[in-house]
Amino acid sequence: MYLIDTNVISEYRKGAGTNPGVRQFFADVESTVLFLPVQVAGEIQAGIAKLRRIGTEQARLQARIYEDWLDGLLAEYGNRVLGLDIEATRMWGSLLSTDKKDPHTIDKQIAAIALIYNLTVVTRDKGEAFSRIPAVQVLDPFSA
Repeated sequence: MYLIDTNVISEYRKGAGTNPGVRQFFADVESTVLFLPVQVAGEIQAGIAKLRRIGTEQARLQARIYEDWLDGLLAEYGNRVLGLDIEATRMWGSLLSTDKKDPHTIDKQIAAIALIYNLTVVTRDKGEAFSRIPAVQVLDPFSA
């Protein structure tokens, strides 16, 4: 079972322009084994808010397109969107204590969810925070 990071789900959104490894990953797995961490919604919403602050008509149009995509994504994944419950929050706290110089707080939250639910994180960021947590299984479909 897999926990999909923002960079992977955003890449998959590109349709025909999607990286071949990412496209193959989604073709090879059943949707029932795919989960989204709630942090993905937050990161996408942050991008939408930035576009709205730009204030141009083009930026507002892009914000609406991304918001519609996010709404559809959340509806599609439904109960397969995982958040930080108390068990995952305690795991996250333990991960925070391992490396105080590591600024990847959101990635550590995603790692905590993956560890609690025994999921493989599907991300391009394997060289970042996820590599500092050896117990986390990581799959980079971009390198496939």
